[in-house]
Amino acid sequence: MGMIATQPITGPTVWRAANFADDQTWIFNLSANHIAEVRQALSNVKKSGLTFPHFGKREFALPTLGPALKDIMTDLETGPGFQLLRGIPVEATADADNNIICWELGLYMGKAVRQNPQGDLIGRVMNVGDLTDRQTRVYETNAYLPYHTDPTDVVGLLCIRKAKSGGTSSLFSLAALYNEILATHPQYLPCLYKPMFYPRLGGDQPGTSPVFSYHKGQLTCRYPRQHIELGHEMMGAPLSSIELEAFDAIDTISHDASMRIDMMMEPGDMQLVNNYAVMYSRTSFADFDQVERRRKKLRLWLRCENARELGHNFPGREGFPAPN
Repeated sequence: MGMIATQPITGPTVWRAANFADDQTWIFNLSANHIAEVRQALSNVKKSGLTFPHFGKREFALPTLGPALKDIMTDLETGPGFQLLRGIPVEATADADNNIICWELGLYMGKAVRQNPQGDLIGRVMNVGDLTDRQTRVYETNAYLPYHTDPTDVVGLLCIRKAKSGGTSSLFSLAALYNEILATHPQYLPCLYKPMFYPRLGGDQPGTSPVFSYHKGQLTCRYPRQHIELGHEMMGAPLSSIELEAFDAIDTISHDASMRIDMMMEPGDMQLVNNYAVMYSRTSFADFDQVERRRKKLRLWLRCENARELGHNFPGREGFPAPN
């Protein structure tokens, strides 16, 4: 077990909903020039006969938007841990074009890592899964998506289509959560620093990681409850009663409306989240019957140059291993 933070976390990573009541600096609106750059770069790639992911920044030049994206990635590590890009030119049914745009924006922010055992570099977040199968990942359904983090530095979600109704995205500060646990349930901290089993960190067998890690003065968190429970089930190592109580405390705190920011993403919005500083969720939603009209987002998992150093007991920023 690593060092346990016994004093409240301070700084810009600690926030509540009230901190952003009259503050929309977390929304970056693309200018007309930015949009023109994206469209011109898309045209250049298509004229060259290139397809995702077989091109780089040289073929998709963003002279002014590119540096702005680099600055945003710095802010994700030093600020509140989230940002919304608004105004990206996407088309509801142009899958190939949207993949090119999503991929290239990612190249200006980091290195995309694999999101599943099949090796996908862009995830399709869409209501196409089977809720009765425990291996189905909830983002493939229209069910409520519990608060969680993913095994990489930054996750980016590009909205292509909205649902018929519902599907609100929620974010909250992991440092604020930590301070609340420290103040009200400090007895749970030792078990939350203990390694637990995560199926998405290993190959055939789950890997291990704590929920909380405190390394070089920075708090880092990883909390996908459903996957931890599955990992312990796979290993035949049931979670203890105090571990389950600790998870219940996290879930209760995270559902406090004063802790979170809610947003309805519009087509052309891209949500960027620092996986170590912010947890995120999505409400359930009602979708259209026609598959081509259903809610759709494209997802990137990004490994970023400016990301914090992780403790030795906190692995898993590289996504899934390469397929065999």
